[in-house]
Amino acid sequence: MSENSDTTDGTAPGATESAAAGTDTPATAPGPQPEPIRFFGTTWVAHDGNYALRRAGASLGSLAAAVASCFVLRFAYQGLEIADVGSFVGMLVVLMFAICSAIAFRKTWEGFSRRPADPDREDTLRGLKTIGFIGSLVAYFFRTFTEAPGEKLRRTEYEAAQVRYAKRRSARTGNPAARKTAKAKKARRK
Repeated sequence: MSENSDTTDGTAPGATESAAAGTDTPATAPGPQPEPIRFFGTTWVAHDGNYALRRAGASLGSLAAAVASCFVLRFAYQGLEIADVGSFVGMLVVLMFAICSAIAFRKTWEGFSRRPADPDREDTLRGLKTIGFIGSLVAYFFRTFTEAPGEKLRRTEYEAAQVRYAKRRSARTGNPAARKTAKAKKARRK
C-alpha cells in the first residue's frame, strides 16, 4: 500500500500499463491505493469481483496442494526406506519436515496480521519456510475461511493512509494568500 503517487518504476500505483503509456485511459484516483493480495488483487477492498468465489478457490487450492505435497513426501520417505538408509535417518527426515512445517505455519500465520519487524531475519528463515512449505499451505487454507490472507492487515493500513491523506488534503484547501490578507484585514480593524 502506498501513499505516494509514484512507485519505483514511475507509474501511479494501481495504474495499468496502458494508463502509464499515456493513452486515453484515465489514471487512478488521487490518494492512497490499496495493495493487491495474491489471487485476490484489490477485490478485498469492496469484496467485489467474485471475492467469495476466489476465497473458496484459494482455500480448496491450498488444501489440494498440501495433500499432494504430503503424497510427494510419502514417496520420498519410501525412497529412503528402499535405499535402506536406516531408521535414524528416516526419523530425522520426518522430524525435520515436522519442525520446519510448524515454524512455517507460525511465521505465515503471523505474516497475515503484522509486517515483519526485522526483514533480514525473515530472509534468513526463507530456507526453513521452504522446507516446511506444507505448514504455509495449511496456514493459507485456514486463513481463507475468515478473510483473504492478509486482508485485515492491509485494510487497516489502507484506511489509516486514507485518513492521513484526507487530513493533508483538508489542511491544504483554500488559497493561503487569501488567508493572510484576511488576517491582515482583521488586524487593521483593531
